[in-house]
Amino acid sequence: MRRRRLAGELRRLRDRKELTLEEAAEQLGWSAAKLSRIETARVGLIAPDLTRMLDLYELADDRRAALHALARNARTRGWWDAYTDSLPSDYAAYIELEADAAFIRSYDGMVVHGLLQADEYAREVIRAALMGMSSPAEIERRVDVRMTRQRLLLRDENPLRFWTVLDEAALTRRVGSEAIMRKQYARLLEFAERDNITIQVLPFDKGAHPTTAGTFALLEFREAYEPDVVYIESMTSNLYVERDAEIYRYSLAFDHLRAMALDPEASRSLIARLVEQTR
Repeated sequence: MRRRRLAGELRRLRDRKELTLEEAAEQLGWSAAKLSRIETARVGLIAPDLTRMLDLYELADDRRAALHALARNARTRGWWDAYTDSLPSDYAAYIELEADAAFIRSYDGMVVHGLLQADEYAREVIRAALMGMSSPAEIERRVDVRMTRQRLLLRDENPLRFWTVLDEAALTRRVGSEAIMRKQYARLLEFAERDNITIQVLPFDKGAHPTTAGTFALLEFREAYEPDVVYIESMTSNLYVERDAEIYRYSLAFDHLRAMALDPEASRSLIARLVEQTR
């Protein structure tokens, strides 16, 4: 995913210079095939070649360091690589994006977002999703992954900013026992106390809304050269939306959702009432 983001930025820089692929390759002294493989993220990029490209595209010095860092990080293994034997490649790719994100806005309509799940709740959700096709050991590994992802929210330095609009259905759908639900509600209240996390509940009585078609997550990154990405998960595959016009529509939809939802304080009060109802 890091290689894809680097490749996308290099394509944009070439377009800004109004160079065709063939023209840029000729000026670099490369074949068009080599440049094409770099721009489609099929091959990695060594530092001298990246420098030559940035020289050609006349990129300002203050932006070069960030792109070189991205190229180096594309070759760095993440903690999730230890789980590659039990994680679908699409899921591993999303975890990599999530780890690099600075801000995530999410609408969740069926279950609580994975970053906010208590361990027992996560176990029940994962077990149901795998439909008995995986061993207990694999289920536990996936629970471990989900809990490890939450470190992004809890770290002391630059914690991930996270804003979720939870449909009331995601809160009232019983997952496991009442005790599990009570623990999940308590976990949400703990997260809601953190400055970097905003939780809003979209009540049933608000009726139809812009995202009745499904849930999504909008990821924003720290560097200006890293474009936003919308992530949409389905049962058999995942979709990444990267076109600016489509990303804008999702951003607008999220703004509508947060305006329709209860404010954070009223949302905490609703969750607190749910805790009492499960005692």
